[in-house]
Amino acid sequence: MNRMVEIRSQESLCRERAALDFQRRVFWLAQAQEWEQRALDEIAYHFRESNVAQTELGRN
Repeated sequence: MNRMVEIRSQESLCRERAALDFQRRVFWLAQAQEWEQRALDEIAYHFRESNVAQTELGRN
């Protein structure tokens, strides 16, 4: 869970910078999108792991 907090924090920081740095706004928004995708990947990974664990419990 700490990893998710860190990822979302980085995403938020990039969005804040985009709001303040007009010359590099596109760059910061692209960075924010990358962090957002990392968060989605992290959620998907944990979802898959949870499903695998439940499937294995059901087999025993």
